[in-house]
Amino acid sequence: MEELSLKLKQKRGKRGIREVAREIGIGHATLSRIESGKQPDLATFTKICIWLNVDPNAILGFNVNSTASVPNAHFRAEKAMSPDTAKHLAELILAVQKAALNGST
Repeated sequence: MEELSLKLKQKRGKRGIREVAREIGIGHATLSRIESGKQPDLATFTKICIWLNVDPNAILGFNVNSTASVPNAHFRAEKAMSPDTAKHLAELILAVQKAALNGST
């Protein structure tokens, strides 16, 4: 999640962490952890992607035009997962992102 961390820090700039966290809709401690490289949960990840105005695919390294692509990042402690699990996780993230953008959450 290094790319997410960098994008957050860049967009936040010199603004206070509490102000930006409120704007995103997350806690300031959560924002601080993510900026330090920790992985967010799915709901937080969605809010951050919306705030950053980035496609979650770009952060996850997932190519929506390819069914063979697998995310490069995931939301669990182990660094390995099956390609099938990664594909399902990516599809879930895309569905949540689409619902959030459509105001269905």
